[in-house]
Amino acid sequence: MKTEGLKSQHSIDLEPFYQALEDDPKLLEETLEILLGMVNFEPEAIKKLALFIKEDSRNLYNEIAELSNSKQDKGSMSSCCGGQ
Repeated sequence: MKTEGLKSQHSIDLEPFYQALEDDPKLLEETLEILLGMVNFEPEAIKKLALFIKEDSRNLYNEIAELSNSKQDKGSMSSCCGGQ
């Protein structure tokens, strides 16, 4: 009985959901926030998501790397009173 329930879950048509995400940027943003919040509490899920982004979403990976580098550059600047 459990497998029948799982099979019916897998046959759900997600196309309307995907279309709604494409049509409404705010909905997409909210969905991503929820998803990232859920993933944030699962260390293994964090690794899997990071690998997925690195391997399958190259543009997103490059954007994250660029943001990371720009934050590191700002953090490595000497302060006005620190001197070198």
